[in-house]
Amino acid sequence: MKEILQTIIEALVEEKAEIKINEIEKGKEIVFEVRVADKDMGRVIGKEGRIAKSIRTIFKAVGTKEQKRVTIEFID
Repeated sequence: MKEILQTIIEALVEEKAEIKINEIEKGKEIVFEVRVADKDMGRVIGKEGRIAKSIRTIFKAVGTKEQKRVTIEFID
């Protein structure tokens, strides 16, 4: 799952070297902490949070298939 998230984020940002994704697994829950360059944060979140919401929706579906709860946090 982390590789899929990495690919999606790389397609959105300019500073690909600044992408950091931390995966925390707690039983049936997986939390992804995503950090990108400050100037790319707006690109990842999108207008009114639409892109971030779409990314979360995709991973909610993937998590359901694997019977896990997936949370994605975008950290400044």
